[in-house]
Amino acid sequence: MSEVALVGIDIGKHTFHLHAQDRSGREVLRKKCSRQQLMRFFSNHPVCTVVMEACAGAHYLARELKAAGHDAKLISPQFVRPFVKSNKNDFVDARAICEAASRPTMRFVAAKTVEQQTLSVSHRIRESLIRDRTKTVNQMHGFLLEFGISLPTGLAVVKRLASILEEHDLPVRLIALLQRQHDHFVYLEEQIKVLDKELESQLADDDLGSRLLSIPCVGPITASLLAVQMGDGQQYSCSRDFAASVGLVPKQFSTGGKPNLLGISKRGDKNLRRLLVQCARVYMLRLEHQKGPLAEWVRSLSMRRHSNVVACALANKLARIAWAITTRHTQYEAEPDVTNA
Repeated sequence: MSEVALVGIDIGKHTFHLHAQDRSGREVLRKKCSRQQLMRFFSNHPVCTVVMEACAGAHYLARELKAAGHDAKLISPQFVRPFVKSNKNDFVDARAICEAASRPTMRFVAAKTVEQQTLSVSHRIRESLIRDRTKTVNQMHGFLLEFGISLPTGLAVVKRLASILEEHDLPVRLIALLQRQHDHFVYLEEQIKVLDKELESQLADDDLGSRLLSIPCVGPITASLLAVQMGDGQQYSCSRDFAASVGLVPKQFSTGGKPNLLGISKRGDKNLRRLLVQCARVYMLRLEHQKGPLAEWVRSLSMRRHSNVVACALANKLARIAWAITTRHTQYEAEPDVTNA
C-alpha cells in the first residue's frame, strides 16, 4: 500500500467506495467499506492525498482525514461529472474523482472549520424560516381571496387580520384556521429575530466579520455569510475569482475568436449573491450621501447603464472588496473624494 499516491472516495450515507491509484495513474486498490472501516483504514494507511466531492459530510470527513495526517481535498461535483465514463456506479464515481483531481488546473474547495459549518447551518435555518414565513403569508392571502376578500400584497393580511375577521361573515372553522396561521407567522417571526441576534453576537466576536462590516451598506447577515463562504480567502488567487465563484461575472459563450458575454453566471451560493445585490441596491438608494471614488464610479456607470446592470456590477465590486479585506487583514477605508478636495 506504500505506492498509493491518490485516493478518491465516493461518499455515501453508510457505505464508502474507494479508488486508489499510484503516481502514474494506475489503479492499485478498489474497496467498499463502512464509516468505521473507512476511518480505521486511513488511520493505518501511509500519508497520501484523499479527494472527495464537496457534498454532505465531506467537510467533516476532510477534517478527520487531515487530523490523521492525510492531505484531504474537496472538488465541486460539477467538475467531476465530465470524467465519469460509460455506465455510472459508485466505483466509477470514485475513479472519476481521482482523474479530476489529477488535472493540474483543477480547482478545489476549501474544507470548512467547525465554526464555519455551524454558522452556515444558522444561515440555512434562517433562510428556511424566511421561506416558511413568506409561504404562510401567501397562504393567508390565498385563503381569504377564495372567500372574496382581496388585500394588498405584503404583510397587510397579518396586520389587519383581526379587523377582517370582524368585518366579514366567515365560517368559524376558517377563522380558527386563519388564526392558527397567524400564530404560526408570529412564531416564525420570533425565531428569525432570535437567529438574527445570535448571528450579530457571533459576528461581534469574529475579527473577520467585524472588518467586513466596514464595507458600505454591508450588514451583519451579509458580513457573517461572507466570512463563512470565504474563510481565509486563500483558495482564490485574486478577487475576481471570488466574485466569479459567487456568480457575479458575465457568462461567456465565445467561439471563432469572437467574444460574446451574456448575463451574470449565477453560480455558487445564490443566497450570498442575493445579499450582495441587495447591499448594492441599498448603496444606490443612498448614492447622494456617498462620497469617494466608489460613489463616483457608481454615478458614472448609472448614467450609461440600466440600474440592474449597475447593481450587479456594484455587487461584484463589493465581493472583491470583501476578498481584499479578508486576505490583507485590513478594513475598508473610503478614500477622500478628489472632486471635493
